Amino acid sequence: MKSYDVAVIGSGPGGYVAAIRCAQLGMKTAIIEKYNTLGGTCLNVGCIPSKALLDSSHHYDDAVKHFEEHGIEIPGDIKVNLEKMIARKQAVVDQTTGGIDFLMKKNDIDVFHGLGAFKDKTTLTIKGDDDTDTEISAKHTIIATGSKPSTLPFIKVDKERIITSTEALKLKEIPKHLVIIGGGVIGLELGQVYRRLGAEVTVIEYMDRIIPTMDAGLSKELNKVFKKAKFKMQLSHKVKSVERVGDEVIIKADNKKGQEVEFKADYCLVSVGRSAYTAGLNAEAAGIELDDRGRVAVNAHLQTSANNIYAIGDVVKGAMLAHKAEEEGVFVAETIAGQKPHIDYNLIPGVVYTWPEVAAVGKTEAELKEAGVAYKTGQFPMRALGRSRASMDLDGFVKILADATTDEILGVHMIGARAADMIAEAVVAMEYRASAEDVSRMSHAHPTFTEAIKEAALAATEDRALHI
Repeated sequence: MKSYDVAVIGSGPGGYVAAIRCAQLGMKTAIIEKYNTLGGTCLNVGCIPSKALLDSSHHYDDAVKHFEEHGIEIPGDIKVNLEKMIARKQAVVDQTTGGIDFLMKKNDIDVFHGLGAFKDKTTLTIKGDDDTDTEISAKHTIIATGSKPSTLPFIKVDKERIITSTEALKLKEIPKHLVIIGGGVIGLELGQVYRRLGAEVTVIEYMDRIIPTMDAGLSKELNKVFKKAKFKMQLSHKVKSVERVGDEVIIKADNKKGQEVEFKADYCLVSVGRSAYTAGLNAEAAGIELDDRGRVAVNAHLQTSANNIYAIGDVVKGAMLAHKAEEEGVFVAETIAGQKPHIDYNLIPGVVYTWPEVAAVGKTEAELKEAGVAYKTGQFPMRALGRSRASMDLDGFVKILADATTDEILGVHMIGARAADMIAEAVVAMEYRASAEDVSRMSHAHPTFTEAIKEAALAATEDRALHI
């Protein structure tokens, strides 16, 4: 039996980063992955493939709607080759997962393919595809088994017409009408892909707004953008049945008045969140407790009820974000090594990769009001920027929330072109507890989208934005 200082179960962003950091700190490390490729949901059927399709569909959308205005004339009809688009997506996935293989070899991390399960606190059994069992021992184990798409109790996902995000990434045809149950990040991103390619898209959301966990102003602006793109947004609707009849899916829901409404589609994407994946882990054999939502219960050090076993990422409480999992992976590795790392969960940014992109960090206005914190607001529209006019990306704004007394930045919320990249400036500022005035006095290159952050900071400081 091979022995390790650390074994990591799961090779998503949290797992493989944890393994690399453990190896960097001099620990003999193994990683266990039940699938044939490394990278977990994010690299295989999540973040990376969805962004590849978003980029491809964005190019097509630009070509159809905006090239002529830019003085670019293409003779003949512009057509979508979905098969080729999906193939390019897969090539990006293959290249990225292959990069993880390289990193494992570079860092002398042993890779085991198979389903990892606990025999006891220090022994793991790995069941391969050929049903052969391999046992290894580990002084410490990090659980990074991630999550799987959730559904509703009455919905039977057949993976053909009633699908999850996994199937939506490899459709063989562009839907005529795609109904999406859930107005969260995943549903909206994939909805935008297929709307650009010509599908009619209806979004059914239980809450009274899309992206309901983000600042209300962002929800309102993105909803406006989506309506302009002819999405059909059905808010405050409670889905109560989803039934497939041949190649048609019939969805019934109650609207906010309690009246039953019916939707018919050729595809229905169930996008109601994700749930922690612990199947086959045999957690009880190691004395590991799960919480009431099936997640691995951990303390502030991400330590489970078995003191030599830790858990990170989607399988524990908190936002299900790849970069949150990575931070936790490094945190646990350094904790095992006897260091004193820290994570500020308030400063983990959230991003929606629609176009315009949506990004946020820190507190929302609703959270500050609920906590009784006095704050001031500075907001600046993207359309007032020269850079936005040059690129024709006019939708959106940057909003900064600052403490009314100290001027410390408490939250930054933005929607616009390149918001996913711009949010890092806000994270850095808040990590060092910058004030709105601090940011307003920093030089921002012109013309750039990030000038909106400076202007919003000026608006929050003394209500003196320069360009509105």
